[in-house]
Formats: sequence, C-alpha cells, structure tokens
Amino acid sequence: MTYGYIRVSSEKQTLANQRFEIENYATEKKLIIDKWIEETISSTRKLGDRKFGKLLNRMQKGDQLIVTELSRMGRNLMQIMKILHDCMEKDIQVYTIKERYELGNNINSKVLAFAFGLSAEIERNLISQRTKEALARRKAEGQKLGRPKGSKSSYLKLSGKEAKIKSLLQKNKSYTAIGKDLGVHRFTVSSFIKKGL
Repeated sequence: MTYGYIRVSSEKQTLANQRFEIENYATEKKLIIDKWIEETISSTRKLGDRKFGKLLNRMQKGDQLIVTELSRMGRNLMQIMKILHDCMEKDIQVYTIKERYELGNNINSKVLAFAFGLSAEIERNLISQRTKEALARRKAEGQKLGRPKGSKSSYLKLSGKEAKIKSLLQKNKSYTAIGKDLGVHRFTVSSFIKKGL
C-alpha cells in the first residue's frame, strides 16, 4: 500500500498545500495513493498519540510512505532517526518531496538519513543559540524583554470555539474529553471556561 501522510501543527495551517504536493509527486512517480493520513497535531506529541504512530505500526514490508518533508514526521533528530530506522527495518520505502529523498533499506539511505537528521539538529541548535545571544545582548543594553506587565493577548487558544465547547458541555463531556476533542490540555479548557465562556 502507498500512504500519503499530511500533518500541520495548528488549525490555522492548511492541509491542502501538502496534499497538492503529494498528489503531484505521486503523478510524477506513477504512484497511486491508496490511503491518506491527515492530522492536526504537534510533532512534539508522543508518537503513540498521533495517527502517524498508528500508521507506522500497521505498515508492512513493501509499503510506501510519501511526505512533503522529513520534518512532518518528527521534530528532533532522535525521533526522525528512529522512525526512518524502523521503516528501513520493515523494508518500507519513504519518499520526501522537498528533499527529493527515496529512502529504503540500503546503506546509502541510512547515511543520507543520518546526515539530514544531524544537519537539521545542528541548524535548530544554532538558531536557538543565536536567539539566546540576541536576547542577552538586548538585556545587557537595558532593553526590557517580554510582554509588558498587565498586558494580555486578546486571542486565546480556544477563541472561536465557544459554540463547540458549549455543545460538548451540554452533552456532559468532561474537560479532559473536550480537551482531547479540541487538541488541548484539560487545564486549557478549564481556564478558558473560567474566563467567561
């Protein structure tokens, strides 16, 4: 089976662009997508909590996985490497569109996957370090950092979902169940309701 996997980390992002890219790639490679897996979830969430984790568990030898880029699968080097290793062990072919990788169970794929993951991790660390250095410099120059005291964002994570939350509350759903349904922690739901739903 050939799977197209699409993931965005928030509801503000659209799945359509990734689907369009995968469809074009599949046409170019003369592949037929048998099943689409789409989800709106952060890649920092446990793999077992994601549809992608369940997909990896059921994929078998000879299956193919198409993603727009490796970062759709995981956020850090170790997670990406484990996913690729597991796919290679099961003889699952992984296609990434942006990087133009065709990763399988061979030494070239393993070297390429390691090099990509390492460079991505180094880049993230460099960005983090540059950000910390810039903030330290600004602080040393006497600039106040962060949001001014007393100011709060008018936009909350659950803004615009009031009707859905009310509907779920009327069905006697718990904060935990509502949180799972909306992809947030139960404390976020509780806090939002207390602020005057």
